[in-house]
Amino acid sequence: MERRAYLRAVGAVTAAGLAGCIGTSGTSAEYDIGMSARAFRPETIEVAPGAEVVWRNTSKQGHSVTAYESGLPEGADYWASGGFDDEESAREAWGAGDGGTLFEGQSYSHTFEIRGEYPYFCIPHERGGMVGTVVVTDDPSTTTG
Repeated sequence: MERRAYLRAVGAVTAAGLAGCIGTSGTSAEYDIGMSARAFRPETIEVAPGAEVVWRNTSKQGHSVTAYESGLPEGADYWASGGFDDEESAREAWGAGDGGTLFEGQSYSHTFEIRGEYPYFCIPHERGGMVGTVVVTDDPSTTTG
């Protein structure tokens, strides 16, 4: 194949593949929060009570979505990829063999009922700053990061 024809074909395929990933919120209709190599995108999202938030691993590295248990609003249930009952169990499972891992293309979702801020992190990339926040409010208006 001629080099220019090849580059045109590759460029068209790349543009089509990225079409769902480019935008002001950095999300697609299939997920709300993507995961890059060391960050959640967006880092902060605001949703209304009762909203389901979907995370998708959009990188080649394994990630987790793990709530900071001490930061949850009063009355809110604990949540983490892997379905753990508490933060300690999620951390222990990860250390014992990657429990709760989301691999490339896999998703995790949680429905947020109680108003407040929900801080969360990725267990293997927490030290590198891979943290995020879901804000449940009656007037969701912004996503950042």
